[in-house]
Amino acid sequence: MWAELLPVGRFDASGGYRRHAWTAADAECRAWFEQQAADRGLHYELDRNGNQWAWYGDPAAGGAVVTGSHLDSVPDGGAFDGPLGVVSAFAALDALRERGFAPVRPLAITNMVDEEGARFGVACVGSRLTAGVLTKDQAYALRDADGVRLPDAMEAAGQDPSTMGRDDERLSRISAYVELHVEQGRFLAETPHPVGVASAIWPHGRWRFDFHGEANHAGTTRLEDRRDPMLSYANTVLSARKKARLHGALATFGKVSVEPNGTNAIASLVRGWLDSRAADEATLTALVEEIATAARERAERDGVRAEVVRESYTPVVDFDAPLRDRLAGVLGAGTPVLPTGAGHDAGILSSVLPTAMLFVRNPTGVSHSPSEFAEEADCQAGTAALADVLEDLTCR
Repeated sequence: MWAELLPVGRFDASGGYRRHAWTAADAECRAWFEQQAADRGLHYELDRNGNQWAWYGDPAAGGAVVTGSHLDSVPDGGAFDGPLGVVSAFAALDALRERGFAPVRPLAITNMVDEEGARFGVACVGSRLTAGVLTKDQAYALRDADGVRLPDAMEAAGQDPSTMGRDDERLSRISAYVELHVEQGRFLAETPHPVGVASAIWPHGRWRFDFHGEANHAGTTRLEDRRDPMLSYANTVLSARKKARLHGALATFGKVSVEPNGTNAIASLVRGWLDSRAADEATLTALVEEIATAARERAERDGVRAEVVRESYTPVVDFDAPLRDRLAGVLGAGTPVLPTGAGHDAGILSSVLPTAMLFVRNPTGVSHSPSEFAEEADCQAGTAALADVLEDLTCR
């Protein structure tokens, strides 16, 4: 399975992946998922938001245990973030069936659509829609960098966008959601344990900073006559780094667009996207407010207008304590329980379902990069742990 997925959406120049939602690479990944379901005789379906499901047992029976992750990627992302959880889910089911799997409730494997938000700017679109955290109207307003609307992209890929929205009927049939994911950090790398259990997800969000200046000629406009938004943006990037360090938090400007984007032209608009995360919501709120204030103050000095728009926000997620403890018990004494600063579909769905996560050791700690990695033995350990967890949840 892993070998089949590796070439899909790979960008040769970087060695990373560009599996963005509702693109050709995404379609190939989705076709792979459907084929995996067919190969195992599973009942396959698409839900109203474009998420894929493969069912072992009667989907209507209720009390289902669901596992899986996502197959899309960030720009030039790594091979493990998302796909490891989906591949491991199918592999865990295979292992269980070899044991003579006899569940008393149904098991489903999912591929949640558009988890990374790389194309339309909002993460976890499929799970947000399902949970009602993102409304249909909000989803319809999303556009990619080329101006393509999300519903138009879905329709072009063969998905009916008119059905988007909270899926109470489906949610009512699920008792637990467990997501396996490569660790995005080095906590487990400092331990002898290949697999850990998630305790919580830091609150996090994305904010768009727009700096409106005045386009002009780079070679004829005196420095004192300029209204250069690039200066305001650059100062804000440096300010965010300093303020994040003082708060013991994280702040990253990782995406920027410039108009008119000419080498010999002063920009008229610089738009930068801030990703910020902290251990608690009060710290995150204070940090972002300080960064926004610094941006506005600098913009005023530069003769530039600054606007700050929150595009997405996920509050702190404390995973369901009984489910978390049950997973740790299945994995055995000494199993690490650790928080993460990365967002996941399990975090979004935690507002409407008991959810939990397993992390597989990442020796480098690198993620969202072609350097992302996990040893095959650790991946096998993750699959075995997931199989044990699923057996415990579905057979008792």
